Amino acid sequence: MTAGTVSRVELPDAAATRDLGRALAAVLRAGDLVVLTGDLGAGKTTLTQGIGAGLGVRGQVASPTFIIARVHPSVSGGTPLVHVDAYRLGSLDEVDALDLDTGLDESVTVVEWGEGLVEGLAQDRLEVTMRRPRGGEPDPDDPSAGTRVVEVRAVGERWARVVLPGVPVEQQVGEPVEGPVEPQGGRS
Repeated sequence: MTAGTVSRVELPDAAATRDLGRALAAVLRAGDLVVLTGDLGAGKTTLTQGIGAGLGVRGQVASPTFIIARVHPSVSGGTPLVHVDAYRLGSLDEVDALDLDTGLDESVTVVEWGEGLVEGLAQDRLEVTMRRPRGGEPDPDDPSAGTRVVEVRAVGERWARVVLPGVPVEQQVGEPVEGPVEPQGGRS
């Protein structure tokens, strides 16, 4: 994956979303920042559960909405996961108060709802945008009803020669994207 490119994949269900998270964990290392954007129910926490499983961390990966940040240490001495939910944060000062940059070099940090707040923490990062059809429970007769469309934008030189796992090569868009990718959803 070239820095600045956007890769897209459609995921049929939550299990496939977790599988993509596990695949991403294979290329994540201490110091990496992953910024997740998407509406409520788009699959941000589900993807983070897969990342946690792939990193082999302890504890149930659940949305840290009310505690803001949760640290999941590795069960095997590997890289810990810091899982942040910035939904309730409204300013850079509130992000700074979390001291996320203090342990950033020693862990993989995944921030839900972090767009526009945490990009300054790391020059190199993955920006993941997730979209999912709206409207109640998926129709069991409609195979696309649970489908999530995931776009991953690699930012910085760290990602210049990294192949995005879990995304077929033909779905990886090779043209650099200039400027920020417009968000597909927002806080609702």
